[in-house]
Amino acid sequence: MDKKRASFSGKLGFILATAGSAVGLGNIWRFPYLAAKYGGGIFLLVYIILAITFGYTMMTSEMTIGRMTRKSPVGSFGAFGSSFFHKFGGWINAVIPMLIGGYYAVIGGWVFRYFVGYLTGKSQYLAEETTFTEFLGDPKLTIACFLVYLLLVCIVVFIGVESGVEATSKVMMPVLVIIAVVIAGFVMTRPGAFEGVKYIFVPDVSKFSVMTFVSAMGQMFYSLSIAMGILYTYGSYMKREIDMEKSIKQVSIFDTAIAILAACMIIPAVFAYSGADATANLKAGPSLMFITIPKVFANMPFGSIVGFFFFLLVLLAALTSSISLMVTSVSSLCDEIHKSHRVCTVLITLLYLVMGILSALGFNVLDFISLAGMSILDMFDFLTNSLMMPIAAFCTCILVTKYVGIDKIEEEVKVSSKFGRKGMFVIVVKYIAPIFCIIILISAILNQFGIVTM
Repeated sequence: MDKKRASFSGKLGFILATAGSAVGLGNIWRFPYLAAKYGGGIFLLVYIILAITFGYTMMTSEMTIGRMTRKSPVGSFGAFGSSFFHKFGGWINAVIPMLIGGYYAVIGGWVFRYFVGYLTGKSQYLAEETTFTEFLGDPKLTIACFLVYLLLVCIVVFIGVESGVEATSKVMMPVLVIIAVVIAGFVMTRPGAFEGVKYIFVPDVSKFSVMTFVSAMGQMFYSLSIAMGILYTYGSYMKREIDMEKSIKQVSIFDTAIAILAACMIIPAVFAYSGADATANLKAGPSLMFITIPKVFANMPFGSIVGFFFFLLVLLAALTSSISLMVTSVSSLCDEIHKSHRVCTVLITLLYLVMGILSALGFNVLDFISLAGMSILDMFDFLTNSLMMPIAAFCTCILVTKYVGIDKIEEEVKVSSKFGRKGMFVIVVKYIAPIFCIIILISAILNQFGIVTM
């Protein structure tokens, strides 16, 4: 065990930092548009069931092994063998946040641009149909916003785990919750918004499809930071006296609550201010936040103020996740090349710069580069979320069942917890989770390349 390894100061710091990694654009942006597209209430029901079973199992596996080995993903896998599987499993978990961090910071730059726009009173301009497209087409502006956002992330990570990551999370997460509750409360009380509330909370079985399940499962990876190496890393910073099972439960509840709040901010607002176009606008996909929602705010009383706080909320959520991605990347690099935290932070920042600039230019200067209709950013997203994450999660299941053993997992969890859900954990990690990972991987490939439309 590495006695010099950094750690969170206590339970609150660990929970807020871990929740910060989970609560990001996946919750505030991705969850609402997927819920809107794939059935509203039925999507939410499927997601909650998966969070309780699959999500809990994978979070427990990654955090437990991280705390047991006191290592990031590569070291965690390497602690149980040196075969090709151990090297591959460790590195795929370590590389995912390195690949995501760059393009995620580009989207963070978009959020920063809209936040500044509302801050400077340009709400009407942001609501115009062509504003977002024009912004993406401007390489200087998109890269400038990306660089400012990346600098903010780099500064926090450069400071360190307790002084930077934990301290920032303790401030950002409570502010994020307060803003989310206030905006959701305001939006849901608007005339016509109740239809949106019913759409979110009342399951309609007739709207269930295979893609409802696949999309909810894919969202699980983003929402709970599964298969990104983050939970291995944060587990390695976790003190042994912190109740593992209780912390995972609290992070899962917090994360799901924020996702539901985000849906309550966005979907009822679209119902209230889009009229007959509500259903079509809800299915706008990724453009929902940057095109549809600004239009909704433009037609809403106090829309400029709501828009400002909304994009402040999204910016805070994006920053907490970006910080976690970079911390994980830096930790993996530190463990493997044995350089200082600050040297590795600089190296990862340089990697993010290259990845981010390529992603930003994919919408303008490099827009001729595409694969199956995907831009450079979309290609990075497809590679990590649809291909690498299911494989990484599958490797974790194999590591737990074949090399670590359920008994050692139980022993580590029981250092600070009762492991009350052991029975479910065993069934899911041995049988259900590996099958789910294969289903997600195959369906994503078939759907993306038009072989099967789901």
